[in-house]
Amino acid sequence: MKFMLIMRADEQGVRAYEDMPFEEVIAAMGRYNESMIKAGVLIAGEGLTDAAEGFVVDFSAEAPLVTDGPYGETKELFNGFWIIEVSTREEAAEWAKRAPLSAGAYLEVRRVTEMEDFPADNEWIQKEAGWREEAAARAAE
Repeated sequence: MKFMLIMRADEQGVRAYEDMPFEEVIAAMGRYNESMIKAGVLIAGEGLTDAAEGFVVDFSAEAPLVTDGPYGETKELFNGFWIIEVSTREEAAEWAKRAPLSAGAYLEVRRVTEMEDFPADNEWIQKEAGWREEAAARAAE
């Protein structure tokens, strides 16, 4: 099973991060990532730029509306993510608890849907499977 670990922080967490030397943050994250790589569970992981550099596309109106960041409350923002592949929900929780985060930070852990979660006889699911195979073949070239 794949799980996404979504990194979030409240105001206290943001301040704690800003007070830490950047090299210390990078080293802690590097050690955590290395442990997941060595265990064979890390599929992807990225940090995100400040919300002020982002934007939101709101579909509430007839035409989608694009609004520049920052947006939302700090607790609503997410700062980065990891995607891991593990055997159980409990194993995902164990990896999440090892993240080098401090007070004011938290991880939202969500299972990533897989092709098997959808009806195999659906036309669009079949197309998606084909597209993924094509993309994998191009990447292997």
